[in-house]
Parts: sequence; structure tokens; C-alpha cells
Amino acid sequence: ISWRPTYRSSKFRNVYGKAGNREQCFDGIPITRNVHDNHFCAVNAKFLAIVTETAGGGSFLVIPVNKAGRIDPHQPKVCGHQGGVLDIKWNPFIDNIIASCSEDCSVRIWEIPEGGLRRNMSEAVLELYGHSRRVGLIEWHPTCSGILFSAGYDFKILIWNLEVGSPVKMIDCHSDVVLCMSFNTDGSLLATSCKDKHLRVIEPRSGKVLQEADCKSHRVNRVVFLGNMKRLVTTGVSRWNTRQVALWDQEDLSMPIIEEEIDGLSGLLFPFYDADTHMLYLAGKGDGNIRYYEVGTEKPYLQYLMEFRSPAPQKGLGVMPKHGLDVAACEVFRFYKLVTLRGLIEPISMIVPRRSETYQEDIYPMTAGTEPALTADEWLSGMDREPVLMSLKAGYKRPCQKAFKAPVRERKTMVMNGLLESIPPKTENELMRMFFRQQDELKRLREELVQKDVRLQQLELELNNLRNNTNCGR
Repeated sequence: ISWRPTYRSSKFRNVYGKAGNREQCFDGIPITRNVHDNHFCAVNAKFLAIVTETAGGGSFLVIPVNKAGRIDPHQPKVCGHQGGVLDIKWNPFIDNIIASCSEDCSVRIWEIPEGGLRRNMSEAVLELYGHSRRVGLIEWHPTCSGILFSAGYDFKILIWNLEVGSPVKMIDCHSDVVLCMSFNTDGSLLATSCKDKHLRVIEPRSGKVLQEADCKSHRVNRVVFLGNMKRLVTTGVSRWNTRQVALWDQEDLSMPIIEEEIDGLSGLLFPFYDADTHMLYLAGKGDGNIRYYEVGTEKPYLQYLMEFRSPAPQKGLGVMPKHGLDVAACEVFRFYKLVTLRGLIEPISMIVPRRSETYQEDIYPMTAGTEPALTADEWLSGMDREPVLMSLKAGYKRPCQKAFKAPVRERKTMVMNGLLESIPPKTENELMRMFFRQQDELKRLREELVQKDVRLQQLELELNNLRNNTNCGR
């Protein structure tokens, strides 16, 4: 029976998304209303950074990732830019360093103090000027901590050596605004998507374009390298304005390997790739759902797994690095979803259901760690190295056995010595009724007190009379 689909075994076919509860969300955040197609959010194992809506200039919040809940309206901000902040990215090797770019044509490097901000920060560690128009995109090099890439509306990509604080290379091969940048695993290749509808693979140190595709039938918006698979994934729009995902061979961009239509919605599709599990996540701007696929080297190259659904639309998504995940809960990916209408940042965990409480080595292979493989000078001189790998087993903590908890019983109204004790009132009418009951109770107690005072005086007089009579009899 040839039409019957073949069963395909996969350890990730039952992965499910779990939204954080109210206590795990960050509430009361004035998320920016800027319509620039970016995430406006960056997260690492220590901090969560969100671009905020401010009058004049640009600013972003930095909150310790373990301090969820309602955020103080006067929470200190990073507010040194003279224009709106368009992109923020944490240094992958130093948790306290974050880069930001802005409409004021600058790129700035900030050092966040341990424990978070205690006052507004306006002094940057480095201010980088080199673009003639606003800067819309920044990316850190994946293996070298001192190299930063920035793309501006002047159609240029600048490579900054932060150890000297100046640009060391300009990539000037684009004829329009660069929409997206992505590196391969060792950072030797840079893929870009551009508003001129071209997809390019570039050797970043020389600026040479190695491969170029003219995407007329598939207008590319976002591009991601698929680890060491020598493949690229792009999301874009077809001729009929349907959203698409396409897979490419990085050494031959003449034709995509496959093109798949997703739906007819208009929001930009953001792709996220996990090289450890070979899973691809697609999240649409303005959508409430996140689709996820398993990427293979043979047909079908994209195997649809499942979809996380939510009624709240997302403006952007931050992604937690691997070393910040909850390994004991079998969490393989974590998003931080920006819900603008509610001023809410909601964590969404992707979990592989497992019964065993031991460390799951098959879903947590060695992953890119927090140590840089190269210095800036080594990379600029032509050296390439794979990332320094780390095991996540050191961060594994066995789930503690649940302690016995007595069931919480509903509090009932009790009368003790005539004093009414009850649960707190929930409505104004209940409050008024309780107030008048307490006034009546106070009045009754005052009357009792007066009567007891009178009785006490009578007893004192009787006692004095009794003592006088006794003395007279003697």
C-alpha cells in the first residue's frame, strides 16, 4: 500500500511546549512599540534584557532572570542612546556584557553589574561610530569574544575589534538593507539575507561573496546556518504571498533543495535552530503558535513534529543558551515571548517527556560552551577553530522528592469570645458589612466594659465596708 506514510522513529516526536505560570512571567514591562523586524529581547543564564517604550532616546531593561514577577515601574534602565534601540545581543562568553545598536547610528557595549542595575546606566564601556545611517542589526562572532558584526541602513556590514574599539573591515556587497546575519559553527562563513531579494554566503574576513542566490520566487527574510550540515534554512514569502520555509545547500545556491509553504498569514517567520537536537522552530511575528520540525540529511528533509499554540500574539522571542536550561526537567529549548498587549514576558519551555530521573545524555550531547576558542587577533589573522564544547551534566540536579504537604483547607468564619474573625472581604459591600458588624461588636464590648467598671467599684465599696465593720468590732 504505497500511499500509506512510513512510520519514522524519533526521540523528539513527543516534544511539547510548556508555558510558564504567572509566578515565572515578567509582568508590567512597557515593551517597545517599534515596528522594526527584530526580537527586542535578549537572554542569557543571568539576565533578561528587553527594549522598552520611552519618550526621547532609547532604553532597555535588564532584569536578573531569576527575579520574575511584577516589575517596578521605576526599575533602572540602560538609557544612553539618543535614538530608539533596534537590537540587543548578549556576549556569548561574558554574561555581563551586552551590545546594543540604535537609530542614532551608534553601537554601544555595556557592562551590567552583578545582581543587575541599581540606578539608570548612561555610560557605555564602548561607543562605536562608523555607520552613516541607523544600525538595525548586530551579531557576536560565535567563537571569538572580541569580534562584533553590525549592519546598518547604509547597506554596509562593519566588523568591530572590541579589543581596540574600532572597525577592522567593511563588507560592502549589498545593494539594500541587510535583514539578517547568521554564522556557521566556527564563524568562518557569514550568510545574509537582504532587501534586494538576494541570499549570500560571504567569507567575512575578505568580504568575498562565495555564493549568491536571486530569490525572486522565494523572497528571503531570515536565514540560519544548520550547524555543520552545510545547509541553510530561510524563511520568506512566495509569489502568491504565502509564507514559506526553504532548505539550501551552502555550496550551491542556484536552487533550493526543498520549499515548503506554511500558511497564508502576513507576519514575518522567525527561524530558530538547535544544532544539538537538529530541531528547527518557526515562530511568526503576531502569531501565537510555534511550529517545530526535525531536520534530516535525507528525504523528507524537514519532518514536522508538533505545534505549540497560544492565544497571545508574540512581538519577538528571546532564546536561552543551552547552559541556562533546566536539564533535570529534560528541557531542550526555552523561549522568552514578548506579549506587548499585556506588557508580559512569558517563558515557554520545550520538553522531551522522559520517565527516568537520570541525566539524559542522548538529548544533551556536548554543546558550545562559555569559553572562546580564539582571540580577536587570531581570528583576524585567518585562524578558524570549532567552539570549545562543554557537557551539561555538571548543571544537572536530580529532581527532589516531593515532600508531603497537608491539604490546604478553606478558612471558615469563626467566633472566638464574641469577636468575629473572617476571611478578608473581596467586594466593597462585604467590606461595609464587616465594618458595621465590627462597629456593633465594639459598641457591645464598650457597654460590657462600663458595666464591669461599675461592678468593680461596687465590690471595692463592699470590701471597704466589710473591713471597717471588722475594725469596729475589735
